Amino acid sequence: MPEEILRLLHLDANLVAIDKPAGLLVHPSGLDAHEHRTALKLLRDQLGEWLWPLHRLDKGTSGVLLFARNATAAREWGLAFEEGRVAKRYRALVRGWPDAEGTIDQALARDPELPSEGQPRLPSVTHYRRLATFEWPFPVDARHPTSRYALMEVEPLTGRRHQIRRHFKHIAHPLVGDATHGKGAHNRAVAEWLGVQRLWLHAESVELATASGVLRIVAEPGPEWRFSPAPRS
Repeated sequence: MPEEILRLLHLDANLVAIDKPAGLLVHPSGLDAHEHRTALKLLRDQLGEWLWPLHRLDKGTSGVLLFARNATAAREWGLAFEEGRVAKRYRALVRGWPDAEGTIDQALARDPELPSEGQPRLPSVTHYRRLATFEWPFPVDARHPTSRYALMEVEPLTGRRHQIRRHFKHIAHPLVGDATHGKGAHNRAVAEWLGVQRLWLHAESVELATASGVLRIVAEPGPEWRFSPAPRS
């Protein structure tokens, strides 16, 4: 028996999708060389077969994660992801109140772990829509007695590494809980207020065009996303 059972969202002859928990690596990484617990290994043990990861979610991100069940599907769906033929929607909690909707069109360096200077800049586009605003009764900036946050629906049209996190930093509304691109004071304050410490980014749905129509796979956000007090729009 596998050491941990992952929740399956979809299973057919070619694809399997899981609801990845926050804090779980997708596959072994040099950045987490000490970490041997990965979604890839757990799911291979759970299904008893070889699998191919089709895309990446950061360790701290939860939500829909897809794997191919054979080499042909891995090639075909891997190309679909590379060419932007897979629609992905995320939910994010960000600092401040961004515009009600907008598009971030900012080219990004290929590797966010390295200095940007000298790296090629890749076209990167993210759409967003504000779902709710919150004003919570704790200060982070001494000039204000409260702190403002917003719940966002995010659609990346390209698939650069850390794209959503880097783009929201670019517009001065970084994701809460982002230790790399966010603000430590806000991360700590929100973790204390909500009683949850995590990267507030969730892959809510993936849509793929198949021979029989559009396949939409959804992972509803967990109970920690039901923020209190009630949102102020």
